[in-house]
Amino acid sequence: MTPVRFRGGGFAPAPVRGVGILVFVLLIGGAEWGTRAGFITALTLPRPSDVFATLVELYRSGLLAEHMIPSLTRLIVGSLMGISIGVSVGVLIGLSSWFRAGLVPLVAALFPIPKIALLPLFVIWFGIDEGSKYALIAFGTFTPTVVATYGAVDNVDRTWVRMAQSFDHRWWSIVRGVILPAALPGILSGLRISLAIGIILLVAAEMLGAEYGIGAYILEAGSLYDLERLFAGVVILSALGVTVSFAIGLIERRVLRWRS
Repeated sequence: MTPVRFRGGGFAPAPVRGVGILVFVLLIGGAEWGTRAGFITALTLPRPSDVFATLVELYRSGLLAEHMIPSLTRLIVGSLMGISIGVSVGVLIGLSSWFRAGLVPLVAALFPIPKIALLPLFVIWFGIDEGSKYALIAFGTFTPTVVATYGAVDNVDRTWVRMAQSFDHRWWSIVRGVILPAALPGILSGLRISLAIGIILLVAAEMLGAEYGIGAYILEAGSLYDLERLFAGVVILSALGVTVSFAIGLIERRVLRWRS
């Protein structure tokens, strides 16, 4: 008889190293070749080598640090505010019927509002300085974090909860030892979306009334039609997003070892 091949791992994700880097190399190489050969005009896309030279000059001149430090400060402070409140509210919604009944309709009403459209309102409330930027990023990261958190709490296997109750564990012990660890993968996945939204709102906030920051740098480059500087700013934002995603991945591997 012909043996049947094992099919259990056919749909399981497996790490394949180097493919992501290869895709970036091919895209950048194709853009460099296209701009040098004349298939892509300089008004459409600058040469990647020129963008890289602009990034090197930014670093050597110290302007990179002058723009990155304010941007990172705004992103960290605003995101910490929004995510910490969002996780707390999401856990309360997931655990309490009263909070669910009162807050889910409110979150559902706030979630689809374009956060960038509220920037003028935040400027009126908090001023044009740092307060409005922190508030916009905090509000933008708050709603997706709430949704991801209470969804993760809802998806916790209730068999685990009943098993803990059968051993006469107290309510807080079950929350701390069963529900929160089981919901953590969903919460961390939601943080990827929340922080990506935070980066988008960071740029929007810095384009209004900021002297330093990546958003202000991109706005200035665009007003001068300097595509090399503009794309350099875009590359910095892309690198920031990749770094954030990589950091969350490290946290997942560290705190979710129990899954393996």
